[in-house]
Amino acid sequence: MAKLEMTVNGRKVSRVVDDRTLLAHFLREDMQLTGTHVGCDTSQCGACVVHVDGKAVKSCTMLAAQASGAQVTTIEGLSSGADLHPVQRAFNEHHGLQCGFCTTGMIMASVDIIARHGGDLDEATVRAELEGNICRCTGYHNIVKAVLAANAEMHGASQAAE
Repeated sequence: MAKLEMTVNGRKVSRVVDDRTLLAHFLREDMQLTGTHVGCDTSQCGACVVHVDGKAVKSCTMLAAQASGAQVTTIEGLSSGADLHPVQRAFNEHHGLQCGFCTTGMIMASVDIIARHGGDLDEATVRAELEGNICRCTGYHNIVKAVLAANAEMHGASQAAE
Protein backbone atom coordinates (compact mmCIF):
# COMPACT_ATOMS: atom_id res chain seq x y z
CA MET A 1 0.00 0.00 0.00
CA ALA A 2 1.16 3.51 -0.80
CA LYS A 3 0.39 6.62 1.21
CA LEU A 4 -0.33 9.55 -1.10
CA GLU A 5 -0.18 13.20 -0.23
CA MET A 6 -0.82 15.57 -3.09
CA THR A 7 -2.73 18.65 -4.02
CA VAL A 8 -5.59 17.99 -6.44
CA ASN A 9 -7.25 21.05 -7.96
CA GLY A 10 -5.90 23.21 -5.16
CA ARG A 11 -7.07 20.88 -2.38
CA LYS A 12 -4.62 18.89 -0.27
CA VAL A 13 -5.51 15.21 -0.13
CA SER A 14 -4.06 12.25 1.69
CA ARG A 15 -5.02 8.65 0.92
CA VAL A 16 -3.69 5.13 1.18
CA VAL A 17 -4.02 3.20 -2.09
CA ASP A 18 -2.83 -0.04 -3.59
CA ASP A 19 0.68 0.35 -5.03
CA ARG A 20 -0.66 -0.54 -8.51
CA THR A 21 -3.33 2.18 -8.58
CA LEU A 22 -3.08 4.30 -11.69
CA LEU A 23 -3.43 8.05 -11.32
CA ALA A 24 -6.47 8.01 -13.64
CA HIS A 25 -8.25 5.47 -11.47
CA PHE A 26 -7.29 7.32 -8.27
CA LEU A 27 -8.77 10.55 -9.64
CA ARG A 28 -11.94 8.91 -10.94
CA GLU A 29 -12.65 6.40 -8.17
CA ASP A 30 -11.10 7.83 -5.01
CA MET A 31 -11.49 11.53 -5.76
CA GLN A 32 -14.75 11.22 -7.77
CA LEU A 33 -13.28 13.48 -10.49
CA THR A 34 -14.86 11.74 -13.45
CA GLY A 35 -13.88 14.33 -16.05
CA THR A 36 -10.64 12.41 -16.49
CA HIS A 37 -11.66 9.72 -18.97
CA VAL A 38 -10.02 6.34 -19.50
CA GLY A 39 -10.28 5.36 -23.12
CA CYS A 40 -7.50 2.86 -23.72
CA ASP A 41 -5.27 2.20 -20.65
CA THR A 42 -2.29 2.13 -23.04
CA SER A 43 -1.40 5.83 -23.47
CA GLN A 44 -2.73 5.87 -27.03
CA CYS A 45 -5.85 8.06 -26.90
CA GLY A 46 -5.09 10.97 -24.55
CA ALA A 47 -8.56 11.10 -22.97
CA CYS A 48 -6.94 10.84 -19.54
CA VAL A 49 -4.60 13.87 -19.77
CA VAL A 50 -4.21 15.83 -16.54
CA HIS A 51 -1.50 18.24 -15.38
CA VAL A 52 1.07 17.08 -12.86
CA ASP A 53 3.18 19.95 -11.58
CA GLY A 54 2.03 21.98 -14.57
CA LYS A 55 2.87 19.44 -17.27
CA ALA A 56 0.44 17.38 -19.33
CA VAL A 57 0.56 13.70 -18.36
CA LYS A 58 -1.43 10.71 -19.57
CA SER A 59 -2.76 9.58 -16.21
CA CYS A 60 -3.60 6.04 -17.36
CA THR A 61 0.10 5.20 -17.49
CA MET A 62 1.24 6.94 -14.32
CA LEU A 63 0.95 5.36 -10.91
CA ALA A 64 -0.84 7.46 -8.32
CA ALA A 65 2.16 6.97 -6.02
CA GLN A 66 4.36 8.69 -8.61
CA ALA A 67 2.25 11.83 -8.19
CA SER A 68 2.65 11.89 -4.42
CA GLY A 69 3.83 15.34 -3.39
CA ALA A 70 2.72 16.85 -6.70
CA GLN A 71 0.18 19.44 -7.74
CA VAL A 72 -2.41 17.70 -9.93
CA THR A 73 -4.94 19.62 -12.00
CA THR A 74 -7.87 17.93 -13.71
CA ILE A 75 -10.49 19.41 -16.01
CA GLU A 76 -12.62 20.10 -12.91
CA GLY A 77 -9.87 22.36 -11.54
CA LEU A 78 -9.19 24.25 -14.74
CA SER A 79 -12.00 26.78 -14.50
CA SER A 80 -12.46 29.33 -11.79
CA GLY A 81 -15.97 28.86 -10.46
CA ALA A 82 -18.49 29.65 -13.19
CA ASP A 83 -15.81 31.29 -15.34
CA LEU A 84 -14.51 28.84 -17.90
CA HIS A 85 -10.82 28.72 -18.75
CA PRO A 86 -10.14 30.40 -22.13
CA VAL A 87 -9.45 27.00 -23.73
CA GLN A 88 -12.75 25.59 -22.43
CA ARG A 89 -14.55 28.66 -23.75
CA ALA A 90 -12.84 28.36 -27.14
CA PHE A 91 -13.76 24.67 -27.48
CA ASN A 92 -17.36 25.65 -26.83
CA GLU A 93 -17.41 28.69 -29.10
CA HIS A 94 -15.58 26.99 -32.00
CA HIS A 95 -17.38 23.64 -31.73
CA GLY A 96 -14.18 21.77 -30.85
CA LEU A 97 -16.14 18.78 -29.60
CA GLN A 98 -18.82 16.35 -30.65
CA CYS A 99 -19.48 13.39 -28.37
CA GLY A 100 -17.26 14.93 -25.67
CA PHE A 101 -15.36 11.80 -24.65
CA CYS A 102 -11.94 13.07 -25.77
CA THR A 103 -12.67 16.71 -24.99
CA THR A 104 -11.31 16.86 -21.45
CA GLY A 105 -8.00 15.32 -22.51
CA MET A 106 -7.86 17.57 -25.58
CA ILE A 107 -8.46 20.65 -23.45
CA MET A 108 -5.85 19.68 -20.86
CA ALA A 109 -3.29 18.91 -23.59
CA SER A 110 -4.15 22.20 -25.32
CA VAL A 111 -3.60 24.24 -22.15
CA ASP A 112 -0.15 22.64 -21.88
CA ILE A 113 0.62 23.34 -25.56
CA ILE A 114 -0.34 26.99 -25.20
CA ALA A 115 1.71 27.32 -22.01
CA ARG A 116 4.78 25.90 -23.72
CA HIS A 117 4.47 27.72 -27.05
CA GLY A 118 2.69 30.90 -26.04
CA GLY A 119 2.06 33.45 -28.75
CA ASP A 120 4.32 31.51 -31.12
CA LEU A 121 1.76 28.87 -32.04
CA ASP A 122 0.57 27.90 -35.50
CA GLU A 123 -1.74 25.29 -37.00
CA ALA A 124 1.05 22.86 -37.88
CA THR A 125 2.39 22.95 -34.33
CA VAL A 126 -1.05 22.40 -32.80
CA ARG A 127 -1.70 19.44 -35.10
CA ALA A 128 1.70 17.89 -34.34
CA GLU A 129 1.35 18.43 -30.59
CA LEU A 130 -2.15 16.93 -30.46
CA GLU A 131 -1.03 13.80 -32.28
CA GLY A 132 -1.20 11.81 -29.03
CA ASN A 133 -4.87 12.68 -28.52
CA ILE A 134 -7.43 10.79 -30.56
CA CYS A 135 -10.85 12.11 -31.48
CA ARG A 136 -13.02 9.57 -33.23
CA CYS A 137 -15.76 12.08 -34.13
CA THR A 138 -14.12 15.09 -35.76
CA GLY A 139 -11.59 15.92 -38.41
CA TYR A 140 -9.72 18.03 -35.84
CA HIS A 141 -10.35 21.25 -37.79
CA ASN A 142 -12.50 22.84 -35.09
CA ILE A 143 -10.26 21.54 -32.32
CA VAL A 144 -7.25 23.24 -33.92
CA LYS A 145 -9.34 26.37 -34.52
CA ALA A 146 -10.32 26.41 -30.83
CA VAL A 147 -6.72 26.02 -29.63
CA LEU A 148 -5.53 28.86 -31.86
CA ALA A 149 -8.41 31.09 -30.75
CA ALA A 150 -7.65 30.40 -27.08
CA ASN A 151 -3.97 31.09 -27.69
CA ALA A 152 -4.88 34.40 -29.35
CA GLU A 153 -7.06 35.35 -26.38
CA MET A 154 -4.48 34.32 -23.81
CA HIS A 155 -1.45 35.86 -25.52
CA GLY A 156 -2.94 38.67 -27.56
CA ALA A 157 -1.86 36.94 -30.75
CA SER A 158 -3.84 37.36 -33.95
CA GLN A 159 -3.34 33.81 -35.19
CA ALA A 160 -6.81 32.31 -34.79
CA ALA A 161 -7.49 29.88 -37.62
CA GLU A 162 -10.23 30.73 -40.06
